[in-house]
Amino acid sequence: MKLCSVEINESSVVGVLIDGGIADVTSLGFPARMNDVIEGGDDMLIRIENALKDKSPSVFDEESVKFLPVTEPKKIICEGLNFKDHAEETGGDVPKHPIFFSKFSDALSAHNEPVTLPPWLKKYDYEAELVIVIGKHAYNVSVEEAETCIFGYTCGNDLSARDAQFLSSQWLAGKALPGSGPVGPYIVTRDCFDPREPHGIFCEVDGETVQSGNTIDMIFPCFEAVSTASKFFPLSPGDLLFTGTPAGVIQGRKREDRVWLKPGDIVKVAIDGIGTLVTPLV
Repeated sequence: MKLCSVEINESSVVGVLIDGGIADVTSLGFPARMNDVIEGGDDMLIRIENALKDKSPSVFDEESVKFLPVTEPKKIICEGLNFKDHAEETGGDVPKHPIFFSKFSDALSAHNEPVTLPPWLKKYDYEAELVIVIGKHAYNVSVEEAETCIFGYTCGNDLSARDAQFLSSQWLAGKALPGSGPVGPYIVTRDCFDPREPHGIFCEVDGETVQSGNTIDMIFPCFEAVSTASKFFPLSPGDLLFTGTPAGVIQGRKREDRVWLKPGDIVKVAIDGIGTLVTPLV
């Protein structure tokens, strides 16, 4: 199932992508907040699936709705250097343990939502990423338990200001600017997306493909990432875990070949089986 958080007729609702468009399942009596759907677990998803078979929900064209960030997370956790080719292109060591950093809640932005680039920084970069959506409370869980703690997966873009990121060994300043965590447009539930199988992950800037990788090339796969993160940070339903980016970022190019992102660019992140996240920069 592919779910989304959208605004229809000035009301926030939960939608499900079906043949013909986005079905408003909130109008069928289900929660208006994705976090509430997530907390309802598998039983909630079964009830939604059955309702879509038995009833006739309002259906809206994807172009007619306003997408919202997929969840309202308490925590946005990100992994750095989780692809060997990306670590090598940026001159970093291949990590022996997951490298975690964070974003703040105002870093979230939605599919098609314009993101403003502060003019006092210049070296803006993209990072196409698979994002894990946490489905239940998880603290110090094993790798085996981690799978059941995942609600689903979505697309993300870890927009980064490199001239702020490398002011110190702490990356936060370059990673947590407002709007710097676009996510969406859909959450694919875990029963429909197996991260152990190959899924292409791509980034496109103004029609040019700049990243082309595969999610199975992660150094620390999804279940291991959730397990490790849960040993440090109690995870809650709706939390997001960005899992790292493959090679192809601007920072990885020779200095003379680096053309940083700028207002007017349109960045697209696509992951096979999930969809395409579009971010206009202003």
